[in-house]
Amino acid sequence: MMSQHPETAPRPAISLQPEEGWHCQHWFYRFDRQALRRLSPAERKQACEEFLAVLSPSPESAPARFQSYVIMGHKADFGLMMLDADPLKLNGLHHRLMGSAMGAALIPTWSFVSLTEVSEYLHTPEAYAERLQKEGLSPESPEFLQRTSQYAKRYEIMRKQRLNPDLPDWPAFCFYPMNKRRRPEANWFMLNFEERERLMAEHGETGMKFAGRVTQLVTVGIGLEDWEWGVTLWARNPQYLKDIVYRMRFDEASARYADFGPFYSGYRASPEQILDHCGIR
Repeated sequence: MMSQHPETAPRPAISLQPEEGWHCQHWFYRFDRQALRRLSPAERKQACEEFLAVLSPSPESAPARFQSYVIMGHKADFGLMMLDADPLKLNGLHHRLMGSAMGAALIPTWSFVSLTEVSEYLHTPEAYAERLQKEGLSPESPEFLQRTSQYAKRYEIMRKQRLNPDLPDWPAFCFYPMNKRRRPEANWFMLNFEERERLMAEHGETGMKFAGRVTQLVTVGIGLEDWEWGVTLWARNPQYLKDIVYRMRFDEASARYADFGPFYSGYRASPEQILDHCGIR
């Protein structure tokens, strides 16, 4: 059978929307105090008004998920986290901010572009059922049927939260990028799946000890960024951020195989609170 001519062969549809999940962007900015001092009172008032307008978008232009934060330390004054199926909607908000009257007094200090995903280590209902059978449970037993039914419901919830997450309204925030090592003595990508799965299961068990106090979203930057993954943490109290990162660094998946980038930490804040906290208006 002859292959189709390249000009007549069907081509995949062109779309910026992922086949599943959302685009995610983290942005961090610093106010340029020198530039602000050069603004007249009327210009400064207009800059603040446009800042608030851009960061309070209408439902039509707003990303599916959006949060803003005040950032602690010298790395940035405030940060944004946005998710949507359309990456141009996310990047467009950044450019509207830079094109506003406040834009001349803003310095982007860092950004991270990524996608949501379902981890390959999250067992499908079928894989979970196989694991129960290996543990000796009969597929006809009431316990097997109950546990597989409960897991199937949990799986759909976990899958949705990874692909189209709801962001928690918790006060403390932390973001950092990370890579898995490729060193000769510790190369994550040379491990077989079973070993990687074991290490990630151990890592997950540590994280589960902080349920109700810390929640996380891991997005993938592979193919899009310098770093492979971005980790966003939210906590009910900033102490829990310190506690969970410290504890999880003792897990082998982290201690042996993980490299971390810069940490950005701060607190949930509305655009008005950002301006007031940073002394801009």
